[in-house]
Amino acid sequence: MTNSTLFTSPVLTWLDNKGKNSDIVLASRVRLARNLKNIPFPNRAKRSDLIQVKELILRLLPAIETATNLHFEYIEIDKLNHLQQNVLAEKFLISQKLINNPENRLVLLSDDLSVSIMVNEDDHLRIQCRAPGLDLDSCLKRAFAIDDAIEAYLNIAFDEKMGYLTAYPTNLGTGLRATVLLHLPALVITQQISKIINISPQLGMTIRGLFGEDSLGNLFQASNQLTLGFKEEELIENLSATVQEIISHEHDARKALLNYSHDKLENRVWRSFGILKYAHSISQHEMLNLVSKVRLGVDMGIIDETKADILNLLLIAGQKNYLQNLNEMDNMTPQEIEKQRATTIRNIFSQLQNTPTP
Repeated sequence: MTNSTLFTSPVLTWLDNKGKNSDIVLASRVRLARNLKNIPFPNRAKRSDLIQVKELILRLLPAIETATNLHFEYIEIDKLNHLQQNVLAEKFLISQKLINNPENRLVLLSDDLSVSIMVNEDDHLRIQCRAPGLDLDSCLKRAFAIDDAIEAYLNIAFDEKMGYLTAYPTNLGTGLRATVLLHLPALVITQQISKIINISPQLGMTIRGLFGEDSLGNLFQASNQLTLGFKEEELIENLSATVQEIISHEHDARKALLNYSHDKLENRVWRSFGILKYAHSISQHEMLNLVSKVRLGVDMGIIDETKADILNLLLIAGQKNYLQNLNEMDNMTPQEIEKQRATTIRNIFSQLQNTPTP
């Protein structure tokens, strides 16, 4: 990892479309929230407390590298410009809260960007491990390795009854939040997605759109709802099993579309392909909804003019701050951003098709 590729490349190893069930599951993430004993949580900490946490964690970088067999670099958030900060957020490596309070905040990044550790966010530590496809087990194993390496040297805030102490009560217990990123266009088209969202709390899970309440691009995040009173492995097993059920429903919905709405589906896919490939101005909202249809067409064998990677790449490359940073301009107008987004889309189509850019 270099600073140039970190801020200018849309490629993420954990979004490489090579994992298990990758036609529906784009990526998996396990996050552990941890706090150091006898030091106030970041929202109540003094400047000296934040500095202390930062210095303690930096001393453990060699131990973390040994535990994961990965090389890490650390980035001080307040040393980045506004665009760079937001590019990291658009890449899902840091949170907006880290940007809102950048002083004495860090992120530790592995070279392959599969691990990001936020320091002094809501909690002293937010350990995030990601993998392509449905692979929560390997994410948990790596997160545990990092947690063990840290706990070998530092006292972590823990209560015998409540478990790990966290800034938010919803994270008490294991401090674990497991999340799976899903592409569910067929369930949206067949209007079944609301049923799954409504029943998810009964299964110990929450489902929401990747970009908040709006299901842009038919992208959803499924996460465990409970953390207290369960073992980490139980939470992972339950979420994985529930996601497998969602995958099955999405496959059934795709078969139904092929069997009963084939012509209509083909038309949606090819119209979306044409707009994306030849548009010279496009909004993020339109891009995500169109590229979702193209990805569905690729996965269902309707279209072979491009690769499934198109959705994964444009999740990053089509973002506002990424485009502005690429152009080294932080004051681009909405119209300029939409034109640059269309150019970027055409370039990516060209790379995936090995044909000249229109």
